[in-house]
Parts: sequence; structure tokens; C-alpha cells
Amino acid sequence: MQFCPKCGAVLIHKRKNDGCPRCNYSAKDKIKITTSEKIEDKKEIAVISTKDSEIKPIVSEKCKKCNHNKAYFWTIQTRAGDEAETKFFKCIKCEHTWRDYR
Repeated sequence: MQFCPKCGAVLIHKRKNDGCPRCNYSAKDKIKITTSEKIEDKKEIAVISTKDSEIKPIVSEKCKKCNHNKAYFWTIQTRAGDEAETKFFKCIKCEHTWRDYR
């Protein structure tokens, strides 16, 4: 797709040397367009792993495996939208995971 260097309209080439539909510019007028922009190298983007970015609240919930009384929790909608979400727990000490249906 080419654009008119005078007015910026889209140039539609039906025949050779068709002009601009807006300002009647034609290719034989030859306005040379130059640019001073330089393309720079892409900079590397640091990626944070999902394990580092997860922050979960800690609640007082007794682990069924080691009897520790602190666990992380999060909720996920595992059933239909009109039903309650499922609450998951993960023990801080032994990392045992269990769920609680509401």
C-alpha cells in the first residue's frame, strides 16, 4: 500500500502513473521522501517465572498430613458459574495440598 507524499491519502493504482484522488499528485511529480529514523537493536526483556510471582495469603488451617496449623490458600471456579468456587489449601511446612468445597 502506498500513500501520497503530499496529503497522506492512499494511492490507488488502476493504471500506471495514476494520481492521488485527493490532491491530484502524480508519480511524475517525484517528491522524494527521506527519513532520519534509525532502527535500534531490541532490548532483552526480563521474564519473571510464575513461581516467583505467586503471592498467596496464609490462613490458620490445620494440615491433615503433618498437623501444621498454617497454610496458603487460593480459590478456583471448578464447577458451573452459579455454584460456589473451590478453595484450595497448601501446607507451608510439608506442601500437602487439599481442597474445601463450600
